[in-house]
Amino acid sequence: MQDVIDAHFHIWRQADLPWLNGPMVPRIFGPYEPIRRDYPIEEFLDDQKASGIAKAVYVQTNWAKERFEDEVAWVQRTAEETGWPHAIVGYADVTAEDVRPQLDRLKRYPLVRGVRMQLHWHEVPEYRFAPSPRQVIEPRVRANVARLKDYGFSFDLQLFPAQMRDGAELVRENPETAFILTHCGMLTDMAAETVAAWEEGLRILSELPNLFAKLSGLGTFVHRNDPELIAFVIGRAVEIFGSDRLMFGSNFPIEKLWTDHLTMMTAYRDATASLSEADRQNIFRNTAQRVYRPV
Repeated sequence: MQDVIDAHFHIWRQADLPWLNGPMVPRIFGPYEPIRRDYPIEEFLDDQKASGIAKAVYVQTNWAKERFEDEVAWVQRTAEETGWPHAIVGYADVTAEDVRPQLDRLKRYPLVRGVRMQLHWHEVPEYRFAPSPRQVIEPRVRANVARLKDYGFSFDLQLFPAQMRDGAELVRENPETAFILTHCGMLTDMAAETVAAWEEGLRILSELPNLFAKLSGLGTFVHRNDPELIAFVIGRAVEIFGSDRLMFGSNFPIEKLWTDHLTMMTAYRDATASLSEADRQNIFRNTAQRVYRPV
């Protein structure tokens, strides 16, 4: 299959990112020395040139909070100069007293389709981003996420399975807003209890028609390109959500820590080979086109 939409990738300048510019900051994907540098759009295009990517959606990379608009402005300029990316998910602080001043500024950029603030919390300290597991349903978060519909913005929802019941509450309150579950709920390992909790969380979220899941970042916790794991996650996700609520994302250059783009893409294609052409079209193009509306 050609004409793939990559619904989750990053470009960056090291100097703009606190976690890349300064002391090493623990990240859920492990040591990242090889990508502790600029990753410009030209390198991304070279990385994926053999993979059949036709469009791509940029997802925020945690610039300093006060520079949220600078990030989007830089990516918008990059798109105007190179034709890539084709849509942008920016950052907005949904714990602010009122997020609307930030959304007003982001709305000025034609490619912005939504926002992400990472709300994931885990009992393993190295996996945490949010200060508490229930930040996803704190009053300010709920009030600010409710405001997204007035801007036509989606919300990239990044949670671990133990948070998904709370996450479902947030999604249920906002039926006019599209929510995209990042990295398909971040399955950390294949222990039976871990998989059971992950599947239960996905089933809870699957009851909500405005919730979509992104098949991205599947090497995050194993630190390798694992075709069996990719096939397992895709198989369960198709069973639970149906293909029309799933979308592929490369998570490059993070996945570049352990694989190349074509090898990863081949694993995804092999994992979906038994699906119908309609299912494959949904996963690799149609869902992302519908949700993110890349130009």
